[in-house]
Amino acid sequence: MRSDYALYVVAVIFFLLTGIAALMLVEPERPVWVVTTAVLGFLFIGIGYSQRPKLKAVAVEAPSVAPSASPPVTEVVEEKKPEAIEEAAPPKVELIGVKGIGVKRAEQLKTLGIIRIEDLARASAKDLAEKLKISAKITGKWIENAKKLAEKP
Repeated sequence: MRSDYALYVVAVIFFLLTGIAALMLVEPERPVWVVTTAVLGFLFIGIGYSQRPKLKAVAVEAPSVAPSASPPVTEVVEEKKPEAIEEAAPPKVELIGVKGIGVKRAEQLKTLGIIRIEDLARASAKDLAEKLKISAKITGKWIENAKKLAEKP
């Protein structure tokens, strides 16, 4: 039996005791018993709810088709290689290569028109800080790092 069902049963028992206490007990003891058993009933409902099994994704396989007399036909596609290789460009260092800039920040910089490290090296720390709503000290460090990276061959 699942544990959440057992806890729900205990909660129902406490609610039954609440009803019995409300009807049978004399006046001085009634409020204490009614409130206590009702609170315990709600407590066990909450615990039972937290113990319920979690939903899991289930993979369903498609029914297999009856085998036919002939084997299935497969196509072979040949991959063509490029004939001429263009002149190799020097490797580009992306904005993510700058210390302190992650993927999200690089996307924000690209929306501002700063696509390459050279663009970042030429940017103003103060203007950039105002647009991104961050400290000019941080943008200044980015710009210094970008200048160092732009100088490297």
